[in-house]
Amino acid sequence: ISHIAEASESRFVMEDWHNFGSDYDKTLMAWHERFNQAWPELSSRYSATFRRMFNYYLCACAGAFRARDIELWQVLFSRGVEGGIRVYR
Repeated sequence: ISHIAEASESRFVMEDWHNFGSDYDKTLMAWHERFNQAWPELSSRYSATFRRMFNYYLCACAGAFRARDIELWQVLFSRGVEGGIRVYR
């Protein structure tokens, strides 16, 4: 984190730093559910092997986010906006 701040401080203003990791397992599980609901429409284009691998990928990533083994950050930089940038969540 400090390396990102150091590398950017001479050119940009760090306006916001947000960790999506705590919510991202929910996103992945929603994708998992929607993918499987859509499978009847997708099955002619993708193999059953692909379906198993993609389900495994989504669930494994969701588990890693839930366990906080991986994280997803969004960093918002600007060149300096008068008054700063307001971020609404």
